Amino acid sequence: MRKTYKIEVDCANCANRMEDAAKKTPGVRDASVNFMTLKMSVEFEEGQDPVAVMRAVRESCKKVEDDCEIFL
Repeated sequence: MRKTYKIEVDCANCANRMEDAAKKTPGVRDASVNFMTLKMSVEFEEGQDPVAVMRAVRESCKKVEDDCEIFL
């Protein structure tokens, strides 16, 4: 399952760090961040709860870029 989320981030480099953090989060098969549209697309592993996984993704992203936001 793939879902897209609106994000808030200040620069393209920060968006790349968010993407890397999201990809390393358990339950995420793949993730991509588009800085121009301020959207994050996440593909979840089979059988994962998207809400729980996205909470973990948000925490992971906050560790690398503390002023970013993902609107769930």
